[in-house]
Amino acid sequence: MCAVTDAPPPNGHAFLDFNSPLSDARSYDLIASLGDLRGSTVVDYGCGWAELLLRAVEHEPTARGVGVDGDEHAIERGRANARARGLSERVELHLGDVTTWDGPTADVAVSMGSSHAWGGTLQTLAALHERIRPGGLLLLGDGFWERPPLEHIAEAFAGDALGSLDELVDAAMEAGFRLFNLTTASLDEWDGFESRWCLARERWLAEHPDHVEAAEVRRIVDEHRDLWLKGYRGSLGFAYLTLARR
Repeated sequence: MCAVTDAPPPNGHAFLDFNSPLSDARSYDLIASLGDLRGSTVVDYGCGWAELLLRAVEHEPTARGVGVDGDEHAIERGRANARARGLSERVELHLGDVTTWDGPTADVAVSMGSSHAWGGTLQTLAALHERIRPGGLLLLGDGFWERPPLEHIAEAFAGDALGSLDELVDAAMEAGFRLFNLTTASLDEWDGFESRWCLARERWLAEHPDHVEAAEVRRIVDEHRDLWLKGYRGSLGFAYLTLARR
């Protein structure tokens, strides 16, 4: 049997490029939707390990990137990636609470799946509207219902107050934005995201079947897979909106 201290189980982010159902191709399409980034300050609220922010700054050598997130491990991962890609002088990553962090006014703000931090989509739109210069852009990634969810799934996501796609766009318009671009995650992107979320733990289980924590890790993965495949697959959508601040 493996010792308790031997190879602790990883988290679900180990094999993910992004903490959302986002493919490489779509990530570059989203960056392109932001238009001319020359001299821009791009601020990512809830940046995680900041992969999308790093790619945006790589795309435009005169852009500056700033990110903030409350996950220390993710911030350290992002900083290491920035150093490895020679971006440390143009990318600053801060550990902190996105709702209280006092950062620079953004030419472009990014919020990818971070609405829960603000208390919901409406609160996120209102808060970021104040943190973007007039005429600046918001790249928002947020959930919506493709079709009415099963009862237990609706209950599980009740705190997120998700609506339909058109309701999400209407909320952005009412918050003082105009819609420049809209795209939604494909089922392939969702399946890839969910599979890779489970992958690190599944590989660990295959290598450490008798570890003292194996039963708990197996429970986490099995419950997540059931929630995905028997619950929200095909009903929970994820939209990417490029919005201009009026």
